[in-house]
Amino acid sequence: MPSTLRTAVLVAFATLQVQPSPARPPVFGVAHVRVMTSDLPKARRFYHDVLGLPDVPQASGSVAIFRVNDRQRVIVRAGLPPDRDDRFVDVAFETPDVAAMRRHLASKAIDARDVDDAGEGEGQAIETADPDGHRVRLIQLTAGPMIAGTPDRRLSRRILHAGLTIRDADAADRFYKDALGFSEIWRGGRPEGVVNWINMRVPDGTDYLEYMLMTAAPDRRQLGSAHHIAMLVPDIQAALEAVRARTADGDPNHRAVPQIGVNRRWQLNVYDPDGTRVEFMEPWTVR
Repeated sequence: MPSTLRTAVLVAFATLQVQPSPARPPVFGVAHVRVMTSDLPKARRFYHDVLGLPDVPQASGSVAIFRVNDRQRVIVRAGLPPDRDDRFVDVAFETPDVAAMRRHLASKAIDARDVDDAGEGEGQAIETADPDGHRVRLIQLTAGPMIAGTPDRRLSRRILHAGLTIRDADAADRFYKDALGFSEIWRGGRPEGVVNWINMRVPDGTDYLEYMLMTAAPDRRQLGSAHHIAMLVPDIQAALEAVRARTADGDPNHRAVPQIGVNRRWQLNVYDPDGTRVEFMEPWTVR
């Protein structure tokens, strides 16, 4: 190779070497959790009537969007096949710049594509997958404020975290921690000394993702519990009384009982008609 060409190649290579990676744009928190249902009217009675979440009118009769607050939604799609055990569709995290996020993910060798149903998520979004194959969206929200003029019956006004099954925490960390900037804030399990759960907080907010560590393939019941939505409530007793007042004696949720979790917080688990768990949690630990 002629010396001038060799010099040009070396200069070009050196320039590439010092080019900074695209900066990661902020990740503010959980924007939505989307699940499937076999019966949308029954799911609507749970999320709207029991949990009290406002139901945003939709042109399509195959999806329902329930507003938790101005920035967070629970999205429920109809059409769950009888032979599909997993009701989870995707989890979305809010970012102010999806184009910058796509460039950042590409610099980490993570492919992200545009989505064809961004209307359900109420914003411009890109989608990728974590090492366990879970669909993960980064969404630039366009949703407006809560619908005014109706009584506020929400048991919770905030999604605190979402739970996903994780087979390999190190592999998950390479995606959520190294690429997206999440950081560990807590780990625990049962019995004492065993780690079943790891909480990973978003880099620019206080919402988090809960790794539900699995050593074997979960069955349908386990998937419904592991792939869950956790919602913050100021008073677990008030939440319990509201659930009981809004359900009949024969409804399993009518018999739900609060418990103190490993993290020393009061919790209450209720389930939608297809077995997806919604966990209510107080924000402080028990004395």
